[in-house]
Amino acid sequence: MKLEVGCCRPPENCGPDLVRYRLASRVVKGQKLGGVPDEWVVIEPAYRAAQLLERLHEDPEPGAPLLGRFAFDVRLTWLRNWVNGSAGQRLGLAPIPDSPVSLRALRRTLAIELAYRPGGMLAAKWHLKHIAVATTEGYVSKPGGAQAELLAEVNKHEADRNVELVWTEFRNYQQGIMPAGPGARELTEFFAHVDGQITDPTAPKIQASDREILNLLTKRARILHLGTANYCWFSDPSRALCLKLAGTPHADRPLAGMCDSARCPQATHHQHHRPVWAEHAEQTKTFLGAIGTTRRTDRTRLQADYDRARRVIDAIDAAAISDTTTDDA
Repeated sequence: MKLEVGCCRPPENCGPDLVRYRLASRVVKGQKLGGVPDEWVVIEPAYRAAQLLERLHEDPEPGAPLLGRFAFDVRLTWLRNWVNGSAGQRLGLAPIPDSPVSLRALRRTLAIELAYRPGGMLAAKWHLKHIAVATTEGYVSKPGGAQAELLAEVNKHEADRNVELVWTEFRNYQQGIMPAGPGARELTEFFAHVDGQITDPTAPKIQASDREILNLLTKRARILHLGTANYCWFSDPSRALCLKLAGTPHADRPLAGMCDSARCPQATHHQHHRPVWAEHAEQTKTFLGAIGTTRRTDRTRLQADYDRARRVIDAIDAAAISDTTTDDA
């Protein structure tokens, strides 16, 4: 409600294909009357939306309220009716579900999504503009009252997400789309065991329903941790490469920042991880082409990094091609 015409700051180029978008507004909470100026880093769609509002403004004078005070539920009803009506259908827009939405619920959802990520407490404090970090600690790990309730909700969302991911990979296995990476064989053997219980006619009970299959997959989902370009199946801390490198073999969680999924025996790569590895290989190749011939140490390091990325990509491709060939035969 405090956004004004002219709030869109010029985009900042922070590197190749890396642009930072900012919106200028005011912090009101805990401040003197009228608030104090501040800026928010936002995603590009939010930035484009603010630009569109300026173009649609009836009186786009600098400093004029971009939206002013408004009733969110009324505007949401208008938007939902338009999107779900003939105009939205003509444009091919996805219908908006008829469920209650509020700005408070939106803020809570944002807090939960931030809490999923490493360093979520500081990220939430910065993005939500909390005065004290104690206000934000409830989004991550502090017990007591509503904070414990939110933490339990975050953990439940994470557990449900992991079950869905394992379910998806199990279905991929049934369709012949196999994982790659050092831990692929162990994961494939587990899926084969579950699949055998479903299809074995001599088994005392056929696991026919999706619910029963999910029960078999839930135990594996509890040890799943997501990496940037891999899945970590943290079943045995003594085998985790990251803990060995850090000298903490008895930790109960992996260290994502020290992950080397190309060598860790509990890491797997899947088809949707391929674009990340391909982008990394392409960037490394560009650096190799630009580096001078006298910098042999850097060239050797970058070449090893590039070869590693190519091996991962080739393994992912080989897993998909070999199983497709088998199915066709």
